[in-house]
Amino acid sequence: MFEGLRFNHWKTAQGDDGLILLTLDRADKGVNALCRAVLEELADIIDRLEIEPPRGVIVHSGKSSGFAVGADIGEFVEYEKAGTVLDNIQYGQRVFQKLAALPCPTVAAIHGSCLGGGTELALACSHRVAADDASTRIGLPEVMLGIHPGWGGTARLPRLIGAPKALPAMLTGKPFSASRAKTAGVVDRLAKPDTLLESARKLASKPSSRPLGQRLTAWATNLWPVRQAMAPMVRKQTAAKVRKAHYPAPFALIEVWRRGGSSIEQRLRLEAYSVAKLAATPTAHNLIRVFFLQERLKAQGSGTDHGISHVHVVGAGTMGGDIAAWCAYKGFDVTLQDREMKYIEPAMARARELFDKKLKDPAKVQSARERLKADPGAEGVARAQLAIEAIFEDADAKAALYADIEPRFTGDEILASNTSSIPLTELREKLTRPKHFLGLHFFNPVAQMPLVEVVTHDALDPRDIKRALAFCKALGKLPVAVKGTPGFLVNRILMPYLLEAMRLYNEGVPGPILDKAAKHFGMPMGPIELADTVGLDVCASVGKELAPFLGLEIPQGLDAMLEAGKRGKKDGQGFYVWQDGKPQKPQVDPSYKTPTDLEDRLILPMVNESVACLADGVVEEPDLLDAGVIFGTGFAPFRGGPIRYVRETGADVVLARLEALHQRHGARFAPKHGWDDARLRQAPADPAP
Repeated sequence: MFEGLRFNHWKTAQGDDGLILLTLDRADKGVNALCRAVLEELADIIDRLEIEPPRGVIVHSGKSSGFAVGADIGEFVEYEKAGTVLDNIQYGQRVFQKLAALPCPTVAAIHGSCLGGGTELALACSHRVAADDASTRIGLPEVMLGIHPGWGGTARLPRLIGAPKALPAMLTGKPFSASRAKTAGVVDRLAKPDTLLESARKLASKPSSRPLGQRLTAWATNLWPVRQAMAPMVRKQTAAKVRKAHYPAPFALIEVWRRGGSSIEQRLRLEAYSVAKLAATPTAHNLIRVFFLQERLKAQGSGTDHGISHVHVVGAGTMGGDIAAWCAYKGFDVTLQDREMKYIEPAMARARELFDKKLKDPAKVQSARERLKADPGAEGVARAQLAIEAIFEDADAKAALYADIEPRFTGDEILASNTSSIPLTELREKLTRPKHFLGLHFFNPVAQMPLVEVVTHDALDPRDIKRALAFCKALGKLPVAVKGTPGFLVNRILMPYLLEAMRLYNEGVPGPILDKAAKHFGMPMGPIELADTVGLDVCASVGKELAPFLGLEIPQGLDAMLEAGKRGKKDGQGFYVWQDGKPQKPQVDPSYKTPTDLEDRLILPMVNESVACLADGVVEEPDLLDAGVIFGTGFAPFRGGPIRYVRETGADVVLARLEALHQRHGARFAPKHGWDDARLRQAPADPAP
């Protein structure tokens, strides 16, 4: 059937059963990212299938990593620069529509990651089978890039599973697991990974209809009157989470769905024009840049053998216990040390909850449990290639611990501290092998926060930096190398923000008003809620360590709250009262007038300190600073990071606003060193891989 055609990215085979197997295996990548060349070859294949339709077609991946990770974002950026986004979106739509129109059953056999354009390819098939495995993820995460699905996702998914399930999936970008995909109707069948193709062949040979209830729901929730009634409600729910001015893509997606009629051609046309318009927005540019920064951080540990199989963690508190659990979850043997078993038991219980939640498979859960062992006697130190200290922030206590651990190391074992603020030059003073000592600063909650600061100093063996980066990569974290100066990067930038918020609170600005102002700027959580979440004891400890260095003061009243046992979320009371893990924010007097400079007072201290960090070389370059602050603090991703914010707003404009605060509120707002850096006045670069 395919005589005379040669393909670089697809393999074709026809079985004795008359079924055609199409295997996607992009030649120049480790994963299947859908580029123009992949689509052109698929179009050629479909042309032949149209001439001589087979009994059925199965589409699957030749990559062990998964089905397809989506469109090639680097190529998409080039289209945006050239002004050809619309043309290329429409081309992809035409190819997938030709696949959907084939007069034979088409089955997508899905394993691993099936995201974005990969999911849209699967949706263009008449049926789908997914591997019933924890690694299977099926989703449309385009909103994370400031756009929405453009190759038929908005046109097909609501009609397949119904709007109530499809819209949240696309508006949040959250992928379906295999079991959730089956329940929702995204896939028709689940199969064991080793029988995936066999199951796909059976389905292609004897296609089955979807349950009547699913079909009726999909039909009813997409009727014109239902869409007109439902769209405003979905829009309101979305507006409660994100602002349209910050993130226009979710609102555009809702409008595309609301206007979409019964014609697939009309729905595709609306989708294509909407994505092309979104692609030109600053939000899309910045979010795509953040995507590439994330990929860059992920790649930092590539090509280095970390040589670590056993991790010993000292300190079974919230941080140490959760670091140990995460290491065990990711496949490392772990021993967890504390003074007595009674201090370790709560950490072991939290670890079991993590394993149950993440792994689900009883055999895998049991394996993870066996990898994590309580070790009050510190017997695991001798077997470990990495020891992580995660005790309380006291330099003398840490030094005493190091004096016990270090003599047990005989080779190139790494000793790491999870300190959040103490300079490594201070912690290394009494070490006999400082070249193997560094910081691994995780953030709370460990299972959710992606960033790890790899804290360095001038006596550190460069090879150990690479090993630490590779270790973080193995943990699925995003590492950024930072100098071991006070507060490192994230806490040095975050602390002025939190302290100013507490000062404003003492001045009488209600907590909900402060949180609202920060979220208006684009922060994912307000500073008062964040302080309660982190823990007021942690804020006080880090604040006291950094305040002299930053030239700041600890706001009054914080010590009194701690003495009263009000540490925030973990005690059920801090600035707010917490119930069921949520803050009970008080009502604000409607007559209250918000200070006109409130947003600047909260945000500009962070920006000011970011400029100083750049000048001090805490990180190597502006992009890494932006990445660290975004992934470490949640700094408004759509703004691209604090340095990007300065460049887009104008360094002189931001500096003038800072000077105004300085004159109005005092020396803590004085512009720090570094504002004369020419890098702040460079035009924002286009997103690039």
